[in-house]
Amino acid sequence: MECSWKTVLLLVCASLGVQYTAIRTLRDTLPEPCQGYFNCHARQPRDSRWKALCEDAWLPIDSPQKHILLFATTRSGSSFTGQLLNQHPGVFYVFEPLYHVQQAFSNISSRQRRTLDRRALLGAYRDLLLNLYTCDLRFMENYIRPEPQQHVTGSFFRRSSSHALCTPPVCPAKSQSVADGLPDESWCPKNCGALNLTLASVSCLSKGHVAIKTVRIPEIGDLRTLIEDPRLDLKVIHLVRDPRAILASRMMAFSDQFRAWKIWNATRRQPRYVDLSQITSTCKDMAASVEMGLQRPAWLRGRYLLVRYEDLAFNPEDKASEIYRFVGLKKDSRVWSWISQNTNSDACSPSEWNFRYSTTRDSRATAESWRLRLDYDIVKTLQNLCNDTLALLGYKQAHSLVQLRNMSYSLVEARTSQPPL
Repeated sequence: MECSWKTVLLLVCASLGVQYTAIRTLRDTLPEPCQGYFNCHARQPRDSRWKALCEDAWLPIDSPQKHILLFATTRSGSSFTGQLLNQHPGVFYVFEPLYHVQQAFSNISSRQRRTLDRRALLGAYRDLLLNLYTCDLRFMENYIRPEPQQHVTGSFFRRSSSHALCTPPVCPAKSQSVADGLPDESWCPKNCGALNLTLASVSCLSKGHVAIKTVRIPEIGDLRTLIEDPRLDLKVIHLVRDPRAILASRMMAFSDQFRAWKIWNATRRQPRYVDLSQITSTCKDMAASVEMGLQRPAWLRGRYLLVRYEDLAFNPEDKASEIYRFVGLKKDSRVWSWISQNTNSDACSPSEWNFRYSTTRDSRATAESWRLRLDYDIVKTLQNLCNDTLALLGYKQAHSLVQLRNMSYSLVEARTSQPPL
C-alpha cells in the first residue's frame, strides 16, 4: 500500500481522535535533514522514507521567496497591521490560518484533550505554518471542517481578508474594489465561489513574499524551530499594544467572555468572579517575548522587529516604511493610498467598534480611545498587574482619573526607531 509521510502521521494521531502533525516527528527519525527538493533528488535516497519526504513539494533551500510572520495577541491592532502587508501586490497574505487547528483541537472530547499538552498544539501550529510558507495550502485539509472535497472548500476562515485568495488565478471574477486595493468583505464569498486550495498554492508560489498573521502563539520562543528552519527565510514582526487598550477592545469585541469585566466597568464594583488571568497572561507572554527579542539571541538576530501599535497609529506611513524595509518590500502606491483612506475615518462610529475585524478608523484617535471608556478602578488594577510590562514597552501610568481622561496628555512614551533586533 502506498503511504506518504503525512498519512503515517495522521494514522499515528488517529488514536487521539485528532489529525495533526508535529514539526519534530517523522523527520526527526531520519539520519539527516531533508535539505530541499533539489538536494533530495541529487542524493537519490535508498530509504523509502526519504523518498516520501523528498516527493513532497518543498521549496529548494535557495528559494528566493521570503516569509513574514505577524506575531501578535488578540485585539492588538493585528488586523490593521496585517492589511499593510496584504495591500502589496507581491505578498501572499493569510489571515489567522491557525484558527482551523485550534478548532480541530477544541472539537475532540475533553478526555482526549487532556492527553494533548501545550507542546502538541504548538507542534501542530508550527507544522501548518511550515506547510503554508512552502505554499502547500492543501495541507490545511487536515483541519478544515467540513472536510474539503477535491481540494475545494467554502470554510476557509476569513478568506476575504486576503487579496490573493480573492483575485485571479484563485478567483476568476474581478471587482473594481479589489483592483483598487480596497477590500470588500462581502464581495469575495459572493463572487468567487468556494476556494480551490490547489489554485491558492499556485498563487502563493507566484508571489515573492508569503505573510501570515497569528494571535495564537503565546511567546516568540515557540517559533524558534521555524525561524531556524533552513527551508525558510522567516522574519517576525512582533506587534504589541498597551494592555489597557487590549482589554478595552476585548470587552467590546467578546462581550460574553468578558461579561464580568463589563459589569465591573458599568457598576464600578469588581465582581468576585472576574478572571484577572484574561489580561495578566497576555502581559506575561508579551513581556517574555519582548525581553527575548531585546536579548538578541543568535537565532533571532536580524529576524525580529518590535512594533508598537500606537506608533503605527500615530505615524502610519513612517512605520509602514520601516516594516517594508525590514521584510524587503518596495513601496507601492496602492499601499499608501490604502493607508490614507483607512486611517482618517470616524472612530466614534458604533458600527465600526462593533465590527470585530474592522480596519477603517481614525488611527490616532483609536489608539488611545480606551482612556474614555475604561473605569479608573479597572485601569489602576491593570497598572498594578502589568506594571513591568507597561514600563518595558514605554507606556505611562495614569495616576488619577483627571490624568486618564486628559487626551492632550499622552500615555505613550516617545521612542526612537531602532534597527531590527
